[in-house]
Amino acid sequence: MKSETKKFKFKSLLFCIMICIGISCTPATSNERDIKEEAAEELLSWQEGSNKKAIIEFVKKTTTAGSPDFVPESDRIACFDNDGTLWSEQPLYFELQFAIDQVKTNANDHPEWKNQQTFKAMLEGDHGALVASGEQGLKAIMAATHAGMNADEFQDEVRSWLRTERHPTTNMPYNKMVFQPMIELMEYLRKHGYKTFIVSGGEVDFMRAWAEEAYKIPTYHMLGSFGGFKYEFKDGKGELKKLPEIKFMNDNEGKPVGIHQSIGRIPVIAIGNSDGDYEMLQYTTTADGPRLGMLIHHTDGDREFAYDRDSRMGQLSKGLDSAAYYNWHIIDMKNDWTRIYPE
Repeated sequence: MKSETKKFKFKSLLFCIMICIGISCTPATSNERDIKEEAAEELLSWQEGSNKKAIIEFVKKTTTAGSPDFVPESDRIACFDNDGTLWSEQPLYFELQFAIDQVKTNANDHPEWKNQQTFKAMLEGDHGALVASGEQGLKAIMAATHAGMNADEFQDEVRSWLRTERHPTTNMPYNKMVFQPMIELMEYLRKHGYKTFIVSGGEVDFMRAWAEEAYKIPTYHMLGSFGGFKYEFKDGKGELKKLPEIKFMNDNEGKPVGIHQSIGRIPVIAIGNSDGDYEMLQYTTTADGPRLGMLIHHTDGDREFAYDRDSRMGQLSKGLDSAAYYNWHIIDMKNDWTRIYPE
């Protein structure tokens, strides 16, 4: 009897050992393996390297239960700039090109524009003078070309423009010049519980006309500059009429303000491409807890455009100088991305 008991104990012990060995030899089924497999399948346009690795490791540590850097799903906020970060922005911001076309179309109804420096520059194609008009000039342009319609009418104008106009260099529709690697990244983050937001200096209704379809980001996750509105009740229906004024510029130091007002949480991830995104990344990465800041560096003059410090659009200077101090990752488009636009 004792011998049988010993045999039973020995067999039980052997069975336990075999199970432990089997577990140790079985391929990992952890969140780490899932994240790496998904990255291999979903971040297809990202080259293997330190930046892709940083993304994978950051997602792993912030979404794995029990990790000291675990972030609750309710706090997983990722904010992306739009112009130059999610789509191209050269030789002019695409919204600015839309505004120029609107000015040219409506110039006969506004003879006074010929004597106003900003509009004169637009009509004459003087992009240098247009850029030199700065924020005040941009406000005047947005106020003049984005007003007078209700929000739906304005978005219809934008969609119509996108259907008919082509980029002067690529001959592509503007809304097709979105960055495939960033689309993949946003989808990858959403699969791991991150909520993705656009935080752009562009006018919010301009983005809402097309960006939801392009990026799968809902319109209520889009933060942008915005003008005034007037509520009207017309033909049995309420509508918002856009007014010729700018209420808030969602750029530079305005981005942290807009994030706080609209989201109410500091992002865990912030990605931009220019000095207009500097404060957003600074606000994000100096907060407590795990944070990830990234800057898209336009280095690919063959597949897209190469520019940084001296560019009239999307200037990147302060960000390059401060990246090491804030531990921001610089995404080199030429070396980190296998392709730029969707096929």
